Amino acid sequence: MTAAPLTSPADVGSAATAAGGTVRRIAEIPGGATAVGPFSQAVVANGFVFTAGQIPAITGLDDQPESFADQVRQTIRNLESVLKAAGSGLEHVVKVNTYLTDPGQLEEYNRVYTEFFGTAKPARTSVCVSLWGVALEIECVAVLSGDAAAEVTP
Repeated sequence: MTAAPLTSPADVGSAATAAGGTVRRIAEIPGGATAVGPFSQAVVANGFVFTAGQIPAITGLDDQPESFADQVRQTIRNLESVLKAAGSGLEHVVKVNTYLTDPGQLEEYNRVYTEFFGTAKPARTSVCVSLWGVALEIECVAVLSGDAAAEVTP
């Protein structure tokens, strides 16, 4: 059985009511690279923000930093922009999923990751995969910040 979509394409970026609460979809982030497929950059539901995988694109897939360390930084900055647009931030991240293209990248990834997450240490999964035109992709789950959470409380 296929479930009906919560929103139509015209509703992307707006809120829809679903069982258990409001679902808000964020299609694009002002100033960010355009999504490379038919998906939302983030979905806010029941006090959580679920992000799409973010890549090291600055303005597009052809515009990425040269070094792997700077690609990690750009990817996390992109993730941070998505979280802010949704009403959250890196300090509210509870789970991170990381996709790397080379197992040898893990040590450098961890070093740069710590620059942003420090001792907060969200739960994390890191796997090595094949990706299209990028060295890494990061997605996360965060809770809404206090102000944003208050706005969606019934």
